[in-house]
Amino acid sequence: MPPVDDDLPSGLTPEEFSARIFGAHEHGPDAGLELAPFRGVRFAPEVVGDLAAVTTPPYDLIDEDEVRRLLDSDARNIVRLILPRDGDGDPDARYRGAGELLRRWLADGTLVTDPERALYVYEERDEVSLQRGLVGAVGLRPESARVVLPHEDVFPGPVGDRLRLMTATRANLEPIFLVYEGGGKAGALVDEIAVSAKPDVEVTADDGLTHRLWRVVDPAVHAEIAKDLRDRQALIADGHHRYATYRALQARHRAAGDGSGPWDHGLALLVDSTRYPPRLGAIHRVLPGLSPAVAVDLAGKAFRVTELGDSLPAALRSLGEAEGPAFLLSGGKGFHLLTDPDPDQLGRAMPHGHSERWRRLDTAVLDRLLIDRIWGIAEDEHTVEVVHHDAAAAIDRARRAGGTAAILNALQVQDVLALAAGGERVPRKSTSFGPKPRTGLILRLLDGD
Repeated sequence: MPPVDDDLPSGLTPEEFSARIFGAHEHGPDAGLELAPFRGVRFAPEVVGDLAAVTTPPYDLIDEDEVRRLLDSDARNIVRLILPRDGDGDPDARYRGAGELLRRWLADGTLVTDPERALYVYEERDEVSLQRGLVGAVGLRPESARVVLPHEDVFPGPVGDRLRLMTATRANLEPIFLVYEGGGKAGALVDEIAVSAKPDVEVTADDGLTHRLWRVVDPAVHAEIAKDLRDRQALIADGHHRYATYRALQARHRAAGDGSGPWDHGLALLVDSTRYPPRLGAIHRVLPGLSPAVAVDLAGKAFRVTELGDSLPAALRSLGEAEGPAFLLSGGKGFHLLTDPDPDQLGRAMPHGHSERWRRLDTAVLDRLLIDRIWGIAEDEHTVEVVHHDAAAAIDRARRAGGTAAILNALQVQDVLALAAGGERVPRKSTSFGPKPRTGLILRLLDGD
């Protein structure tokens, strides 16, 4: 195979890179939405014991402190595959190590491959919430086919990282999360199976959710599901970088003349949003190199700044009550609320070619006006860190780094769906749909499918 970087165009903006990865590589007539059965790979409970001890949240929700805790907690935790540690000066050693570890776990029975191709009904529930969907191998389509719709831009760095890992392991180690407007037979079958059959897997994890899996091996059921899904669209709720990695791997094989193969699909959870509406949370920013005093002083040149007290609940209420784009800054003592961005500066900061709906997004205003133009920070995964949902965790991380936390309101689901339907993407790390699938409950081997 050619080097990974040969597949990833460099020197592009996130928007240009996303368009290149998601939209290229047309190949023959496009089929509709497809979720194919596959031979799932799962941890063997009789070998590893409690599945909660070896499974994790998705890789991009795990910070360094949590990685260390998971590594210390169990020698077979899936974090050793999805976030392998650095090698001795060899940038590819950790990826090779993950591939070798996966093969050892398959050889010694830590991981076992199901004997038949299946779709998997997947349920996540606690006392107040319930979500069910189907895990399968989603057919990869160019964005022009309007079948699998991204709504968020991606960066080359994380895609290159996941591509190296996927190449070394020859596996999809964790599913992406898709939602679709269903209301048909597939969603009904999911509920029928979940309420009438004993699950093959059941585990209550430290996320407070009970996770259940049912294997569905009947070809007739597969056919009913395929018929129902064929003419529908799916939105990528979570996993844009992994989906871009699927597409990059597919492009590599096609460029090599390998034809069709397992690289034409990727592991995914597909949820009928008419039965289980998605929850959308905010993704907060942490700027470790920007002191809170400087951040507030510069922000005052383009925003109305309101000094608040030191109560986080009260500050979050003020943020939630604000009209229009609004941000809460912290990292030192107390909180500052930014509202009412200067219209002239905002207009100059916004790129051409976007709809008015896009230009009103909090994350667009944050990225384009505040981070880029006012603070003068070139945004990447190192200069701007992200924290999903938890404002307190973002503020704590900023304080430990001597930096600034920018706390946001969650975007509206209807805005995200409308932009995706119109072919636009929200800025990177704008949305956090949930609940997300648990990593380690099921894997997909490219060589075994």
